[in-house]
Amino acid sequence: MDLMTFMQQMVNGFSLGSMYALIAIGYTMVYGVLRLINFAHGDIMMVGAFIGYSCIAVFGLPFPVAVFLAVALSASLGMFTDKIAYKPLREAPKISLLITAIGISFFLENSFTVFAGGVPRAFPVPDYMEQIFNVAGVTFSVSSIAVPVVTLGLLLSILYVLYKTKYGMAIRALSFDIKTVNLMGIDANMIISIVFALGSALAAVGGIFWVVNYPSVEPMMGVLVGLKAFAAAVVGGIGSVTGAVLGGFIIGFTEVVVIAFWPELGGYKDAFAFIFLIFVLLFKPTGIMGEDLEKSRF
Repeated sequence: MDLMTFMQQMVNGFSLGSMYALIAIGYTMVYGVLRLINFAHGDIMMVGAFIGYSCIAVFGLPFPVAVFLAVALSASLGMFTDKIAYKPLREAPKISLLITAIGISFFLENSFTVFAGGVPRAFPVPDYMEQIFNVAGVTFSVSSIAVPVVTLGLLLSILYVLYKTKYGMAIRALSFDIKTVNLMGIDANMIISIVFALGSALAAVGGIFWVVNYPSVEPMMGVLVGLKAFAAAVVGGIGSVTGAVLGGFIIGFTEVVVIAFWPELGGYKDAFAFIFLIFVLLFKPTGIMGEDLEKSRF
């Protein structure tokens, strides 16, 4: 592989990894607070993509407005899901929450299959997002550069909220002991709803960027993407926001670069993320940045 090809794959890996990272942050934040693997999170990403599609293709709204509505409505869906499905099970065994999350995932997938149909639909990508540039022999589109920039910006925003605001302090306290937080006069249920809203909003951003780069919307699109984002969260260290982003980049690079080296294995590209996950868990079960999660989460 020559240098230009390698640089091209670096750009592709950054773009793909950034989308995994956006979704992985939601997984890791919910797990950090509730010790819950929210398997419906990938389907929230799908809902965000469908909302964006509907806003543009059906109602003719501008792309920025569609993104705003997708993020806002997905955040509201995350809060609503927590209120009706997870809040009543706060004191239940964790397996009950896990089964509920799987049930919500199936409900969203089948609901959208019934009402929207199972046939993939072409996402109307704005022309300016498809503009191609060539720098020193490396080609990239506006969207492939926008994704890493937005991801890093949102990561810094999340870290600011967690470490520089009272809500962030409450989220970090909640990750250690919900009952003690309640005794201190903090509404734990409200803070948990905020966590679900933040995670769902990031998933919607990831979903919009996904359909911009791979312009097809269908009800099952969040299943495999969600699983890879979960793998990214585990690789980076489940419970660590920075680790989730790092894991997303690693999974994205692994998927892209391996195929670049061995094109004949293109049919198995989806397996590489999970193979890498297995190797990481064999040598570092807590993930790359999961060393001190019991002492300092997020």
